[in-house]
Amino acid sequence: MSRLLRRVGMTTPVARDRAFALLLFLAAEAEVIGVSHPGAPLGWLMLAAVGYTLPFAIRREHTLLAVCLVIAAVVAESALLTDATRYFVPFLSAMLFSYSAGAYLEGRLGYVGLAIMAGGILTVTMLSPTQILGDYIFPTSFGAIGWLAGRAVRTRTRLTEELHEAALREQEAHELQALRAAADERRRIAREMHDVVAHSVSVMVVQAGGARRILARDPQRAVAAAEQIERTGREALAEMRRLLGVLHRDDDEHDARAPQPTMAGVGALVARAREAGLPVELHVEGDRRSLPAGLDLAAFRVVQEGLTNALKYADRAPTEVRVRWRARMLELEILDRGPGPARDRLGGDGGHGLVGMHERVKLYGGELEAGRRRGGGFRIHAKLPLVADETTVEAAA
Repeated sequence: MSRLLRRVGMTTPVARDRAFALLLFLAAEAEVIGVSHPGAPLGWLMLAAVGYTLPFAIRREHTLLAVCLVIAAVVAESALLTDATRYFVPFLSAMLFSYSAGAYLEGRLGYVGLAIMAGGILTVTMLSPTQILGDYIFPTSFGAIGWLAGRAVRTRTRLTEELHEAALREQEAHELQALRAAADERRRIAREMHDVVAHSVSVMVVQAGGARRILARDPQRAVAAAEQIERTGREALAEMRRLLGVLHRDDDEHDARAPQPTMAGVGALVARAREAGLPVELHVEGDRRSLPAGLDLAAFRVVQEGLTNALKYADRAPTEVRVRWRARMLELEILDRGPGPARDRLGGDGGHGLVGMHERVKLYGGELEAGRRRGGGFRIHAKLPLVADETTVEAAA
């Protein structure tokens, strides 16, 4: 049972709507066949059932159209065929679409949807030969309650999304500030290394050239020059250690010496993301091959950043990681079904991780695509050539 529920959770909301529309249609057809309807053609009744059930499949994308189709089908059935109040499925459809009108219609269209639903319910009641006062009050009240529930869910969802976006903007601003500080520090280190270390190396080059020229006629001076080269080299190495030491702390010494991750660790990476609450599945095609260290690390970072992106934006939506080992190419794909924030994940002042992925992939002559998926969700697709040409090798060097 848990496996079935997990598989259902991996499907998209649109797919679930379509499946429920089919179940609703089958229930309506069974009800039409099971209830006596003297004088009403069975075929037309079954066609009317199509009208007030199958539009459920499009209630998210075309909500107002679906509401109109349902009301038209139920009113037509009551006016031309039989008393629709004898059936339960039309009533259930009216309640479900009342909720949908409140949850998915923007602004004034939401009130238009409510008016259409209320008018349809009252019209069906008026056409019933067995109407009583309660028939005008209770179905209309239930429809209004469904609409209010949809409106409340919509408001709460929008508020949650706005709070989520505000938190993301604050986090991204903090990350940007940290990146700027790191860039300033790197520029400072580069200036110091240029001023100090480059000077020392220049002295070594000059001393080595002089020692080579006088080696045959004045060996003692050549030895003295070699000693000067050794002293200068030691000083330069010490200065480089001092300057580069700002990039590491004593408590990070173990991590600095730890081996860099590779594609062999993608399974463990996916498992950690799953433990963090992301429903993610890994699919591998082809046989994994040995890669150059830099390319192996770049491929791993693409998958890592893709999962981080899904954890950050996808709101625990189903996610897939696909790794395809081709003859001359490694293909990576990270797909999620999450709604994400209202603005594009690549827009605004965010997207630093995606920029980093693009730079890594470009360094090894690959291609990266990132953007929204059709039907909802986000897709990151990277292609890394396994056979580099001379231009790529020079760029990586």
